[in-house]
Amino acid sequence: MFGRRVAIPAAVLMLLTVVAGQPASAAHRGVVDRPVPTTGCGTKAPAATTTQTVVSGGITRTYLLHLPSGYHRWTPTPVVLAFHGRTRTSEYQRELTRMDRLDAIVAYPQGTIGNDGEPSFQGAPYSSGVDDVLFTSDLLNQLQRRLCVDPARIYVSGKSNGGGFAGVLACRLSGRIAASAQVSGAFYPQGGVCEPRRPVPVLEIHGSADTTIPYDGSTAKSLPPIPTWLAGWASRNGCAATPVTSTPIATVTRYTWKHCAAAVEHLRIDGLGHDWPSTTPNLDSDVPSVLDATPIIWRFFRAHRLNGHHAR
Repeated sequence: MFGRRVAIPAAVLMLLTVVAGQPASAAHRGVVDRPVPTTGCGTKAPAATTTQTVVSGGITRTYLLHLPSGYHRWTPTPVVLAFHGRTRTSEYQRELTRMDRLDAIVAYPQGTIGNDGEPSFQGAPYSSGVDDVLFTSDLLNQLQRRLCVDPARIYVSGKSNGGGFAGVLACRLSGRIAASAQVSGAFYPQGGVCEPRRPVPVLEIHGSADTTIPYDGSTAKSLPPIPTWLAGWASRNGCAATPVTSTPIATVTRYTWKHCAAAVEHLRIDGLGHDWPSTTPNLDSDVPSVLDATPIIWRFFRAHRLNGHHAR
């Protein structure tokens, strides 16, 4: 159901255990929900892939950072944040999604140990209580101070709990991110009321056979049906109430809402479980899927920029 597990390094466990139980920052305190000028252009870049730290809410947090092969310190470059699922790590998310292949700066944040003893992000009943929205804001601030980031092309993505958190960020950092994408998103009520400052493009990919985050929702887990979650975004983005459906590939149904202020799209994959779809075996599953989620997400991201953004 969860696919193959990878061991969490002892050093990471130590850091996460220290973080667990720390009080969350007050709501919105220090969170920057607007475009931020980039000051890092021209700065010498680190190696292609490194582990970075940032202090957020008085806690030292970590993330894996990958720079694309063509990165140039004077060229504004898009950023993709990729959040792992519950029980996973930043390295797992990196290997699972293979987002290092994108022509983007990619950061894989590490979650904190929740009340179930597993790493996760804000917006779930098992989360630690740490303010991960503030963490994301602080992480982006750091990237924009150190690298040549294009502020109009900042994107968030995630799997399961990380996907649910990418949904939370669409609600809480709508003034700063250009689009959000989720795979097998876990949209618990603990994510809070969604009141974005602007319409946000959203893409959700989900398997019909997902028993961890059921497509039709779960009363026991307080999870909404995926169509209900999508209808909420269609309403926020001013879309037509009923989506247009198509079948781009056998077993895949594509839902597209029309007349939106910002795009809402969904791919339902029949027979897929709680996996990151890939046409080759990956850490989630030895069984290939009918499509690759990562290039689909990247294509969606490339179609959207933060409207009204001015020069860096």
